[in-house]
Amino acid sequence: MESSSSSKKGTEPSAHRWNHIIGTVIAMVTLTLPVFVIAYYSSNKVDSPSSQFHYLNDSRK
Repeated sequence: MESSSSSKKGTEPSAHRWNHIIGTVIAMVTLTLPVFVIAYYSSNKVDSPSSQFHYLNDSRK
């Protein structure tokens, strides 16, 4: 039984290393993807808010 437990110790650091790398990649994507999505959609301006308020002010007259 001892020989099987020593072989597990040899594979654990490698698996732990891959888990750490995958976790880091997931964390980086989670932190950077929203920034890129917001930057992409905020650069496409459809209407300016001042034109919408202009129409609202005209309707009250």
